[in-house]
Amino acid sequence: MTLPVLILTIILSLLKILVSCLPTDAVNWIISKFNIHAEISGGNATVTFDGKRLEGEEKIQVINYFNNARFLKKNHIFPGNEQLFLHPENSGTPLVIDTKRGKRDVRLFVYIYSDRVVVVKQYKKKLISYSLFSDSLQERTLPLIRNLV
Repeated sequence: MTLPVLILTIILSLLKILVSCLPTDAVNWIISKFNIHAEISGGNATVTFDGKRLEGEEKIQVINYFNNARFLKKNHIFPGNEQLFLHPENSGTPLVIDTKRGKRDVRLFVYIYSDRVVVVKQYKKKLISYSLFSDSLQERTLPLIRNLV
């Protein structure tokens, strides 16, 4: 009876030591798998507004503003309310960012308000909504978008 308990204790102790001594890169990789607001790379992303693609410096600027935004909170989507988040009232036309995360195609709808930025992430048939705070995205992107229209 004591031999199995001793072996189990040794195995659990080794597992605990292994988990607590992971290298920083491994820990960052594990944490990045659970990030809601992940960074977007400019190479595999397309940014559109009102059917017009943003190219060059405008695209890079919008992606940098998006990546530097601070996460505020996750908005809970209840079943049946998906359309309220995809097409909110009084929101205007969203920025649409199509990108890949791993093997998945992800579409981000970015609604810019004066006090926050609401992002609706759509992949497969799932929707995730969250709010961001970004002065540069809220102040500098609105005039840029108005010039495109």
